Amino acid sequence: MDLYLIGYLMCVCLSSSQVLGGYPIWWSLALGQQYSSLGSQPILCGSIPGLVPKQLRFCRNYIEIMPSVAEGVKLGIQECKHQFRGRRWNCTTIKDNLAIFGPVLDKATRESAFVHAIASAGVAFAVTRSCAEGTSTMCGCDSHHKGPPGEGWKWGGCSEDAEFGVLVSREFADARENRPDARSAMNRHNNEAGRTTILDHMHLRCKCHGLSGSCEVKTCWWAQPDFRMLGDYLKDKYDSASEMVVEKHRESRGWVETLRVKYNFFKHPTERDLVYYEGSPNFCEPNTETGSFGTRDRTCNVSSHGIEGCDLLCCGRGHNTRTEKRKEKCHCIFHWCCYVSCQECVRVYDVHTCK
Repeated sequence: MDLYLIGYLMCVCLSSSQVLGGYPIWWSLALGQQYSSLGSQPILCGSIPGLVPKQLRFCRNYIEIMPSVAEGVKLGIQECKHQFRGRRWNCTTIKDNLAIFGPVLDKATRESAFVHAIASAGVAFAVTRSCAEGTSTMCGCDSHHKGPPGEGWKWGGCSEDAEFGVLVSREFADARENRPDARSAMNRHNNEAGRTTILDHMHLRCKCHGLSGSCEVKTCWWAQPDFRMLGDYLKDKYDSASEMVVEKHRESRGWVETLRVKYNFFKHPTERDLVYYEGSPNFCEPNTETGSFGTRDRTCNVSSHGIEGCDLLCCGRGHNTRTEKRKEKCHCIFHWCCYVSCQECVRVYDVHTCK
């Protein structure tokens, strides 16, 4: 193990109390093997790290939903990695660490805002899908928002009950965000922004019935959008996130911190916008304090002038180029009926990595 990695891990351990307070460490269950067996081993509720009493009660009372909660966090993390694959911070996670993002999300930055939103949306999405698939006995299809059918179609199939999924996400993910401080206020706002994205993009999905797809009869049901679309939408919200300032005032329960928009001449954030109140590091160089891994050896796009391009991603350090041979299927032919045969070709590509 090199000296840098040792130093980094020591920093994570020494500052764990600060880091673990910055965001939910129960997210770590999505990276472990335990999430797949939660439904059959209720005793694991007590072993999930970072649960507050309300979450622990929820887990024990609704154990059959917990695999979907964990799957939702996992889905959110995967989408985060996809959305930030070309950014200086690429949503790196640390294995075998309760703070799965390291110190990066300890600050109230845009990155923290996005991860909270996408993780909360992931929980709502996965629970809703699980209910529609019939894997839980306590939920099912939505029968409350159908209304009269439209012209040329009738209700059918299983409408997904997104409101139930949103309720589960709100009850579980927001349970620890009840502190009277600015970070809890920010987390609650961004959690809700992620969940609202699902409700805003529910749509009718239809299927045709009839001879040779003639669509003599068309049945429709309410469906969630693709999660990739939600990720794209929230990534746009990340790019346009509103910077806030912290205000402190006294209430009956004591001092309370709230958030106010920093620049009044900008559009005030709505419940669908992401908010933050601390600036992000540039993520160019490794930094144990911020959790940045830097961008050395990251693959960059030499033809792009965007953030994924070699100029910006490599922070002006330049890049190296090497050739790489890849085996690919080529000259594919469709044979009647019904299979495809392909040859295997070797192609040479230029790969560019940051210095």
